[in-house]
Amino acid sequence: MQTKKIINDGNRAVDEMLEGILAAHPAHLRSVDGSPRSIIARDGPRSGKVGLVIGGGSGHEPTFLGFVGKGLADAAAIGNVFASPPPDPILECAKAASGGAGVLFMYGNYAGDVMNFDMAAEMAAMDDIEVRTVLTTDDVASAPRDQRGKRRGVAGNFFIFKAAGAACDRMLSFDEVERIARKANDHTFTMGVALSPCSLPQTRRPNFEIGADEMEVGMGIHGEPGIARGALKSADAITDEMLDRILPEMAPSRGDNVAVLVNSLGSTPLMELYIMNRRLKQRLDDIGVSVHATWVGNYCTSLEMAGASLTLEHLDGELQTMLDHPCDCAMFRAG
Repeated sequence: MQTKKIINDGNRAVDEMLEGILAAHPAHLRSVDGSPRSIIARDGPRSGKVGLVIGGGSGHEPTFLGFVGKGLADAAAIGNVFASPPPDPILECAKAASGGAGVLFMYGNYAGDVMNFDMAAEMAAMDDIEVRTVLTTDDVASAPRDQRGKRRGVAGNFFIFKAAGAACDRMLSFDEVERIARKANDHTFTMGVALSPCSLPQTRRPNFEIGADEMEVGMGIHGEPGIARGALKSADAITDEMLDRILPEMAPSRGDNVAVLVNSLGSTPLMELYIMNRRLKQRLDDIGVSVHATWVGNYCTSLEMAGASLTLEHLDGELQTMLDHPCDCAMFRAG
């Protein structure tokens, strides 16, 4: 049975979405002439500033488009649903974001993205644009701790992009921007849980199967297999299970600060997210860890998938400064 979607043509859904986003946020966003999948911040790129280009597949909104703006990303290359953008729109983003100080590429650690962004970096070098890459690898469930370089980038992109964008906006050197981006990635940890599948606009059929009374811990944002499937538990038990995997790896000490993201995978309502946040705060209070800032809502989604993810960023003074740095994007503002 096909799912219900408010679309016209599944093959045109991404382009029509982009038209709607540009119509809604003309003060923040524009597209490159002749490259509609290259979305640029109207107030961001400038001479002498390291440019920040992010990107990936559609279907995760507001990631990536929502984080393009002053103080955060300068540009985002947009692919089809759950698919990497090809090299050409990435290259156009790099050109638009280049202010002569280098361009940093940041995106989730997925094979297609790595291949296409690397190709775009080689093409940019032909235009004398120096490009460096920092992959996001915050998904605790996707590989063991000693193989962190193989992990996927998921909702933790929110904090990692934020730190890198702030470093760029503060006109730090390319070396410093890259260092801070890697540091933010190393300090960010995410775990997700899925309750029901999503469906692509082209197929309108569920992209995986799960029982009505089941949940899967650790499932990826494209429906990649998780690490444990079982009976649906209470909100407190789900939150505990996720934190029991994050906290030992993050290893916070009493008196430390963290930033928190309680993220809906698409259809999970705010009521349920705030119930999870309640339990998360209880657990952190119990171990003497302070919450510096909390975000709750849709930040890195998987179309209409039911489920949620928890992300903790282990803050020090530098990362807290980057987190608090003002930004003004189409779908996110801070400071």
